[in-house]
Amino acid sequence: MRVGIAGAGAAGKFHFECWKRIHSVSIEVIGVTDISLESRERFAKRRGIRAFSSLDELLSAVDVVDVCVPPYAHEEMIVRAAEVGKDAIVEKPFTGYFGPSEGHDEFRAYGVPRSKMLSEVIASMKRIEEAVKRSGIILGYAENLVYGPALQKEREIVEKSGAQILRMIGEEAHNGSASPVYGMWRFSGGGSLIGKGCHPLGAILYLKRVEGIARDGKPIRPRTVSARVHEITRLDTYQDKGFLRTDYDDVEDYGFMHVVFEDGTIGDVVTSELVLGGISDWVEVCANNHRARCRMSPTNLVDGYYPSGEEVRDIYLMEKISTQEGWVNTAPDENWTMGYQSEMQDFAESINARTQPQSGLPLAIDTTLTIYAAYVSAEQRGTEVDIPIEESVE
Repeated sequence: MRVGIAGAGAAGKFHFECWKRIHSVSIEVIGVTDISLESRERFAKRRGIRAFSSLDELLSAVDVVDVCVPPYAHEEMIVRAAEVGKDAIVEKPFTGYFGPSEGHDEFRAYGVPRSKMLSEVIASMKRIEEAVKRSGIILGYAENLVYGPALQKEREIVEKSGAQILRMIGEEAHNGSASPVYGMWRFSGGGSLIGKGCHPLGAILYLKRVEGIARDGKPIRPRTVSARVHEITRLDTYQDKGFLRTDYDDVEDYGFMHVVFEDGTIGDVVTSELVLGGISDWVEVCANNHRARCRMSPTNLVDGYYPSGEEVRDIYLMEKISTQEGWVNTAPDENWTMGYQSEMQDFAESINARTQPQSGLPLAIDTTLTIYAAYVSAEQRGTEVDIPIEESVE
């Protein structure tokens, strides 16, 4: 299986490492493309692969394209891959609203009705869905938390015990994205609600899908959402000590979603850029026969104490940590604990066998619809909003 990576940034780097560790399917990472000549040349040289000057050139040489670019380019790349019959893996967020094509560089999200954004997102997802179904390609939605060992153990418990999940709560938060374009709606499609919230929300939606399929043969899907968003680091009263990223343009740095499923059960999601000490990534499940706390990060597998931090200055310990001094929850293998490795393994096996992956187009659609309905709710100061799942094809 010949794989090409689109995007030479952080996601492309750890995806490459995961591809190299795939077992049971023969994988060759052929090359990389990126809008930046310097970035793609450097990425390729360090990994002994080829740098391609365009997506089309890359697609002509591979069987699978791994889309690791910012969300504004996802639809174009997925549709193009489908047109030439190449399977695709796409990072999250899946798609979104990024403003008009004309005047894109000047676009700001302030004043744009969120209902208009939701309508545009529905149209985008339909175009992607139609292209995927027409071509018959396999599409993997790279929601890594679905594949985290903690969440996969909970999936097994739900399936085998016949559990009914009554309530879930999840969070992703840290001190701000490393992406230089993250704080701009025209590239990211929103702020923490989508950039962070897609992870715990995707995990929560996945578990309800699993529950419904295990018991009744069909997924339990989200019906309504209530939400609030805030711009805390742009408050006049905010006192900047230099530890949190603050250069957001027109996006929120805090978000909250309350989701009601079609069976009446609930899920809550907290997201923010306002947390120090590394990534906070977890989902808690309250079912009618058990309770589970699924921790993706930190995992407490290794606790290390470093008196000055200088001892481990050049050693990676944990993502987004502000200091390596003192006690640190050292991550022995984040590709495994955060689900990246198992994610790529599932995609490779699914593409090879022509079967649908655990995290695919249906989960991508429901996650994106829920988040943009949440933006509509937040604009209305928390009013409950229907999630237009009837406008998508299961």
